[in-house]
Amino acid sequence: MPVLNEELHLQEAVERVLAQDYQGQLDVVLALGPSTDATDSIAAQLTATDPRVRTVSNPTGRTAAGLNAAIAAANAESEFIIRVDGHAMFPTNYISTAVKTLQETGADNVGGVMAAEGSTAFERAVACAMRSSLGVGAAAFHVGGQSGPAPTVYLGAFRRSALIRVGGYDERFVRSQDWEMNFRIRQSGGQVWFTPEMEVSYRPRPSVAKLGRQYFEYGRWRRVVMRRHRGTASFRYLAPPALVVALVLGVVVGIGWWPVGWLVPVGYAAAVGIGGLWIGRRQGLAVALTVPVALATMHCAWGAGFLSSRIRVSQDSF
Repeated sequence: MPVLNEELHLQEAVERVLAQDYQGQLDVVLALGPSTDATDSIAAQLTATDPRVRTVSNPTGRTAAGLNAAIAAANAESEFIIRVDGHAMFPTNYISTAVKTLQETGADNVGGVMAAEGSTAFERAVACAMRSSLGVGAAAFHVGGQSGPAPTVYLGAFRRSALIRVGGYDERFVRSQDWEMNFRIRQSGGQVWFTPEMEVSYRPRPSVAKLGRQYFEYGRWRRVVMRRHRGTASFRYLAPPALVVALVLGVVVGIGWWPVGWLVPVGYAAAVGIGGLWIGRRQGLAVALTVPVALATMHCAWGAGFLSSRIRVSQDSF
């Protein structure tokens, strides 16, 4: 579990792992980044309470580096490595289901649904957006689907041998490190497998600013992945930047000389407004009215991040 500033959810996330019904040996390795909140003291309490919990240092605070450090520190005899996040809540049967699925399918990595759940009205609105095709496209790990091979999955339960084969996570990737490594697993002849039985509760960002920052980074690093691995572009990833370009052009044309240009931004606002209200209709009026804000933030921040990305990583091996 890579951990950075997770004081709100860390204890529950770790307790959920320790409460698993899995019958085999279980070790929990926390890779601690340079947190500025009470994360480290909570981690210290957890290690003092249960000998199965250990910590390693992750000075950079980057997710990929933390994951590699935790994997290196894990029990060398462990056949399986389960990725956890500090704000992800495992159901009791998550690890037993993961191991069973790995054994039955022969896959190198299995994962399930990123079941976004919130407590505040804004978080619940973001959760609605994140679990809808209008918000994030048709990716099975967001919206669900049938079991089978997939390009990537949420978090992941890996065969250690597969992680060794591909060299672990590429620490140059601040975001999209999961998708990028799953791509290398598939390129090496391995299989990534989605199963809806592995559903994990995920806590969304609590504000527009934090949500926008998160999706801006997603867009920036998705473009890095596409530069590094040519041919991985898809409509799902190109739609947000195309939308941002269309919105900007529509406003410029509408202000400049041709009022019909406003059709694009007005049409988008109407689509997001109506779609958002429909998606959030069962969550109460406050949530339903906020879903369009969450959708627009996710779309536009992702697209702006993609368009503005200038980050490049070498094609050389690492």
